[in-house]
Amino acid sequence: MKEKAWGNEYRTTIVCIDSYNDQKLCGRFYNPYLSKGKTFQSMIGFIKEMEQTLDEMNFPQSFSMVRNFAASPELPNGPPEVDILAGTKATFALRILFRQNASWQGSITWLEGKREQSFRSVLELMLLMDSAISQR
Repeated sequence: MKEKAWGNEYRTTIVCIDSYNDQKLCGRFYNPYLSKGKTFQSMIGFIKEMEQTLDEMNFPQSFSMVRNFAASPELPNGPPEVDILAGTKATFALRILFRQNASWQGSITWLEGKREQSFRSVLELMLLMDSAISQR
């Protein structure tokens, strides 16, 4: 039987927050699946771009998606070529393990603060990110 199509490196997305004015989040994120990073101008923009990326990867699969034996998307050969993987305000390593109940579950590591927390929903993820950025 063939090995799993996805390795753990595809579960981790680096999220770089470059500005945070009046609770408006701007930044970029990187995942080995992407050939280059994606930018966002708000928290909703981040959630939409991340959800689109997860859908393209089909990983982790959405809980409500019908499973099949269709071919997996092509995997890139390694992480994207990027100059800086650090945000001006904060940098997070985001691991989305599940997409259940129309939300995400996983863990987030605040790299500057050297702390990791699990989250059970996108709302909890947003509050964790806000609490880390507000401390700086």
